[in-house]
Amino acid sequence: MTRYIALLRGVNVGGNNKIAMPELKAAFERRGFEGVLTYINSGNIIFESGLDECAAKAACEELIERGFGLKIVVGVIAAADLAEALEHAPDWWGSEAACRHNAIFVIPPMTADEVCAQVGAVKPEYEKVASFGQVIFWSAPLATFSHTRWSKITQSKAAYNAITIRNANTAKKLAALSK
Repeated sequence: MTRYIALLRGVNVGGNNKIAMPELKAAFERRGFEGVLTYINSGNIIFESGLDECAAKAACEELIERGFGLKIVVGVIAAADLAEALEHAPDWWGSEAACRHNAIFVIPPMTADEVCAQVGAVKPEYEKVASFGQVIFWSAPLATFSHTRWSKITQSKAAYNAITIRNANTAKKLAALSK
């Protein structure tokens, strides 16, 4: 059994794609996933499965569509892969209080390198970006956040549709909960 974290894209944001986490947890359990745990209301589910990552992603998307009538993209990452990525996070990520720190989870088949290429060159005077595996680490000062290239990721539809974003605190908490 592999411990996974499912990251639902665009759930419970701005009143759209509403899913109650207790109902989502119950749906995962009915599907046969074990050790199911949800974290906050933004669609983070920790679970165990004998499926490989690709099959787990497909199963999650199917159960959400059938059970909730929503066609939601789900990023799935093995808990061990998230832990390894966080071990390789740059020192600046998550450390400065006056900055926004995000973990950008890339959803295969897109790769972190492809997302970075589509977003374009980093503006080093405003932001810092690094990656490990399928996780991109991004930090930017709150005062100049709107000047960053990565704050405009929605301008690249292909890149935007292949990611889901969690703040540093959420990413770290998911790793801790999945141990």
